[in-house]
Amino acid sequence: MSSSNPSATPLLATIDDPAALRQLQRPQLRTLADELRNYLLHSVARTGGHLSSNLGTVELTVALHYVFNTPDDRIVWDVGHQTYPHKILTGRRDRMDSLRQFGGLSGFPRRDESEYDTFGTAHSSTSISAALGMALASRIKGEDRYSVAVIGDGAMTAGMAFEALNNAGVEDCRLLVILNDNDMSISPPVGALNRYLAQLMSGQFYAAAKSVGKSVLKGAPPLFELAKRLEEQAKGMVVPATLFEKFGFNYIGPIDGHDLDSLIPTLENIKQLKGPQFLHVVTKKGQGYKLAEADPVAYHGPGKFDPAVGLVKSATPAKTTFTQVFGQWLCDMAAADERLVGITPAMREGSGMVEFEKRFPQRYFDVGIAEQHAVTFAGGLATEGLKPVVAIYSTFLQRAYDQLIHDVALQNLPVVFALDRAGLVGADGATHAGAYDIPFLRCIPNMSVACPADENECRQLLSTAYAQNHPVAVRYPRGSGAGVAVSSSLEGLPFAKGEIRKQGGNIAILAFGTLLYPALVAAEALGATVVNMRWAKPLDTELLLQVAATHSALVTVEEGATMGGAGSAVLEALQAAKLSIPVLQLGLADEFIEHGDPAYLLQMQGLDAAGIQASVRQRFGNLLTHLVRVV
Repeated sequence: MSSSNPSATPLLATIDDPAALRQLQRPQLRTLADELRNYLLHSVARTGGHLSSNLGTVELTVALHYVFNTPDDRIVWDVGHQTYPHKILTGRRDRMDSLRQFGGLSGFPRRDESEYDTFGTAHSSTSISAALGMALASRIKGEDRYSVAVIGDGAMTAGMAFEALNNAGVEDCRLLVILNDNDMSISPPVGALNRYLAQLMSGQFYAAAKSVGKSVLKGAPPLFELAKRLEEQAKGMVVPATLFEKFGFNYIGPIDGHDLDSLIPTLENIKQLKGPQFLHVVTKKGQGYKLAEADPVAYHGPGKFDPAVGLVKSATPAKTTFTQVFGQWLCDMAAADERLVGITPAMREGSGMVEFEKRFPQRYFDVGIAEQHAVTFAGGLATEGLKPVVAIYSTFLQRAYDQLIHDVALQNLPVVFALDRAGLVGADGATHAGAYDIPFLRCIPNMSVACPADENECRQLLSTAYAQNHPVAVRYPRGSGAGVAVSSSLEGLPFAKGEIRKQGGNIAILAFGTLLYPALVAAEALGATVVNMRWAKPLDTELLLQVAATHSALVTVEEGATMGGAGSAVLEALQAAKLSIPVLQLGLADEFIEHGDPAYLLQMQGLDAAGIQASVRQRFGNLLTHLVRVV
């Protein structure tokens, strides 16, 4: 493919907003789509980001902005990692080189980034609810506009999507739900037939005939019921219409989502219909780039690469990641204990469970994008004597909070929660940051929260968590840590016990998790004691009170929300013991932290070694000047 400079995409270079797109002639749209795909591929190759899903939505994006009067008509993109073509066509083409970088474009829709981003998304299955809200708001305000939700087949596995369908099907509103199905394919004969059927079923003649037929046959109820059943069965022979029709939608499709000659007439016909409409389009992840088509998983979220070569393995062995540590531990523990079962809500690769599925298929459960179900399902397994391990990103556990409290903790069931992506996550930004798990977990009775400092401690604390007879969460960050060698043992560490890692002067730094290592570096310059606390709940109060009694001030450090976090737990414990000692809490500020390089974001939050040292000097400089001991 050619490079993505403007000269290689002359037609795309003239499109600065969808209004310009709508001025094109229909035959020009195919050329535009080709240029858009070319630009997209080379843009993502320079910055990294989501690729396969975006290559699959090029034609659909062009068709939507061509047919609908955006931004007056609203489009809500579910999850939103497939919106790069949308961003390019809505005035952000020249900023794509800043994608997912600090101060640059988000990898997801954001309302404060563009008026075309009608709803902020990044967690899945929210689009139909949001678009329905917009459609009903339009009806209430007397405005004539369409609301469109674009949802993937993966996102349709979530209960929230069906809750919204159930609500929408009884409303008289201008709502279109587009199911972007990239998990199946249409053979050419079926594709041609479905193009015809889709346009027929979305046309005015079909809608009018159906309406007239209903009004005539209602006078003869048995004939009316027979006609209804025949219609459903006839449509059901060629399309999976019945389910969505039962929700109250008019089902259309499936149609080829890469065929503009099918998409555009169908969308134009749908615009003329009343009531909620459901359009089923079939697309292919990685469309137009053979390497991504062949391996859409590998190209789902690649780093920088050469499009002419594709992804290349680095000659330098990568450091072991926390995700890999978890995946290996899971397999080893499963081999040692046949009671172990592993559960993931549609994050097999991201959570490091590929090998586990291969080795223990009967004990592996991918429940789809259904976090609430995943947690209660684990609870059910635990009641029968099994040992469930739920591998879930910290940010996604938020979606199952009620189930965590009501179905697991209240019944004190022994479920292990392996919380990947705890803390900042870099390029994915605020929507994916695991900033809140310590505050929202430690307030739940029966729950325990472990914070491993490095890779080996992660494995050890997973074993400790597994050995408990109550729910325990082990939180660990994305990527690699300090590079500590990982033992092959399944031995755990003492439950709820920390350790003093460095003995120093009058100030003690209490570190929770991987910030232990920058804390150790800072402590060298400060002459401070460093404590590896390991557990946010229960705290090692014996160690805490010992340290408090022998130091003049304490500093808590955590990669999580300061409000209600581990530092707050320390203050509560000191108050309960009637101890009064100055405490400085360092952690993530009370703000949504933008996307960017993780190391830079930690630096901005004052959580690197230099930042910790500076904060301690600013708060306790007098203690350092006068009372620090030389060790």
